[in-house]
Amino acid sequence: MSNDVAFPVFRTPDPVLALSTARRLMEFGRCDYSRVSAYADFHSVAEVRRVAQIMPGGWFCGASELEEFEGVPFKDQPPFVVGVSAADLPVEASAFEGRLPVEWQVTGQPVGSIEDAFSAAIGPNMGEINWDSLQWPEAPEAGFAGESKHAEVTLAFNTRTRYTNELADDHTVLVHVRSVRVDGRQRREPYAHWLAAQVGLTVIGPAQEN
Repeated sequence: MSNDVAFPVFRTPDPVLALSTARRLMEFGRCDYSRVSAYADFHSVAEVRRVAQIMPGGWFCGASELEEFEGVPFKDQPPFVVGVSAADLPVEASAFEGRLPVEWQVTGQPVGSIEDAFSAAIGPNMGEINWDSLQWPEAPEAGFAGESKHAEVTLAFNTRTRYTNELADDHTVLVHVRSVRVDGRQRREPYAHWLAAQVGLTVIGPAQEN
């Protein structure tokens, strides 16, 4: 059992520049089986409907409280809470009462298939693009073997963390490596610095744990 740790390596208010920079880092580790996923939170019905028109793929899940469905079989829970496609979103505005923010996600897509549309659609909402199943090369001069299980790149929109829990007016690119913590220190942090440097970037903030 192992976890990853992410380090911010670039930040900008320009979403186009953020995407191109994230792609540059991703391409450094891209391989045949690499995939891309995306996630976003929408805090208004208008934003949900707007993005559903632009990004009809993926699933929309309305917010819920654990107590609402405690003991309720999964099959009996409201579809909008379990997850629906854009075509199956509720028509009535009243169906969104108590269900905001609405989460949207799409997972395991071919690299290059959703990134441009998503970055154009995200607007002021918090969200992320994540590329996984990358392959970081070994860095013998720095004393590090290669990495595949925890080789990822994340582009966080309108937030500075991988947790999408604090709004910001810029976008952040993060590089992921395997977490190896010894005596309170991340032993793989130098590897993150090395990876960033290979594409002209540098670590600009503290580690963000999984």
